[in-house]
Amino acid sequence: MAQTDPSMPPPPATASRRAFIAGGTASAALMSIGARGSTPLPPGLFSLGVASGDPEPASVILWTRLAPQPLAPDGGLPGVAVPVRWEVSDDEGFARIARDGTALADPRWGHSVHVDVQGLRPDRSYFYRFIAGGEVSMAGRTRTTPAAGAPVDRLRLCFASCQKYEAGFYAAWRHMVAEDPHLILFLGDYIYEGAPGSKDAVRLHRNPEPFDLAGYRARYATYKLDPLLQAAHQAAPWALTWDDHEVANDYAAALGEDNEDPAVFLRRRAAAYQAYYEHQPLRAKPPRGPDMTLYRTLDWGALAQLQIIDDRQYRGARACQPPELVAAHKRYLDKVPLQCDDLFDPSRTMLGKAQEHWLDERLARSQATWNILAQQTLMHQSAEPNEAGEMRYSADNWSGYPAARDRIFRRWVEAGTRNPLALGGDIHAFAAADIRDPDKPDRAPIGAEFVGGSITSTRPGSQFKRLGAQNGLSFAEDQVRGYGRLDIDRNGGTVTFRGLADARREDSTIADIARFSLEAGRPGLHTESL
Repeated sequence: MAQTDPSMPPPPATASRRAFIAGGTASAALMSIGARGSTPLPPGLFSLGVASGDPEPASVILWTRLAPQPLAPDGGLPGVAVPVRWEVSDDEGFARIARDGTALADPRWGHSVHVDVQGLRPDRSYFYRFIAGGEVSMAGRTRTTPAAGAPVDRLRLCFASCQKYEAGFYAAWRHMVAEDPHLILFLGDYIYEGAPGSKDAVRLHRNPEPFDLAGYRARYATYKLDPLLQAAHQAAPWALTWDDHEVANDYAAALGEDNEDPAVFLRRRAAAYQAYYEHQPLRAKPPRGPDMTLYRTLDWGALAQLQIIDDRQYRGARACQPPELVAAHKRYLDKVPLQCDDLFDPSRTMLGKAQEHWLDERLARSQATWNILAQQTLMHQSAEPNEAGEMRYSADNWSGYPAARDRIFRRWVEAGTRNPLALGGDIHAFAAADIRDPDKPDRAPIGAEFVGGSITSTRPGSQFKRLGAQNGLSFAEDQVRGYGRLDIDRNGGTVTFRGLADARREDSTIADIARFSLEAGRPGLHTESL
């Protein structure tokens, strides 16, 4: 990882913990924050909504970004820091304030605010809001996790990915809010970076393809202005990781899909990473240039641990690429031959050495009943035809890095990892499969994986569904959009795939399209029922 860049702006200011509101409504003094200063603030400061994320037993991250003109590079604010009051309450009416303070919205970070609220009680719901420039934001609901090692009755987690703005509306988020999850897990492709004008688009991106910070800010603003997405952020805390489209399609470490000059691409990655940080409720430290540490764990008492990984930033070179393609800055081969020796080289990595070591250590220490690997894509080794009809492996997902994937599975066995599950996204399809020991593939499963479809993003053709059984998938569905829901307790649980009738309609209905049972102490998929 690169060294800290001293030219980068410092992290956003941390919040104070002074508490001076006793009543349920903001005082006149608070309402005037920013409104009577030397630089008056325009209305509409909270146009991008509010969010919370990365909860802990005594803490949660609160987020907002002040942007009265959300598509403008500076959000429509002057280049000065703005004090923002925040409140956390035990009740929806804000009559019982649990914690409050003031943070600074720094223009160098797009006037975003990340408040690490401390001193909260474990396993509790809270309400929160922000106050600035005479305005009060909409209220959000969040919750803390159970205390470390505490017995927990249950966890409901909804997981989703791939919400291309142009491909559909966000009815899935409306239905997810109705599920009342404890936590929402987003597994990548929060935005799509392409130019406006997708085929069959129901709505268009509002700015050209982004390559700099201003462009990525406008693209995030386009997505965050959607009221159903805002409502999902307000309803529950989120935990997020990224995939490729937060930067550029199918990028791998310092290379884009067209193998452009790595120095040029890293400048783009730096802009994209900063915009990602500015728009998400992350506990992670702010990026330094093109580097940002995103991998982390999230514990839910003794019941579950999420190992949230980053499979984009540190991955090795794609397998089986003709050197002349890279030298000429031409698009990489996205499907590679089944017999390519380079593909199975044990030195190749998807996570990088440091992250692999971190994951190994976390798996060795975890005492959770359920261990959930939150990652971006399909782990099952799967082949698909190329344009000529020849069967090939993808160079972009775990099928293109099989040795790196198998090291994780072997670690589950070596560490005695309890009830491992892998949740994924990226492929714009639903999938479910048993996971087996790569050294003993004929034995009982050691875990299971579930890919929870996509919020809107479509998958051309129907070959994935047709090839599902051939590739050893227990379930495959590529024509329905939606999300996954995981319900677990100490003894077992279910994974339910929820599919929209029509993602191109904001009022679409939804239905269960598949359900799988889980049994603690007996890894793998069990009964499938509807």
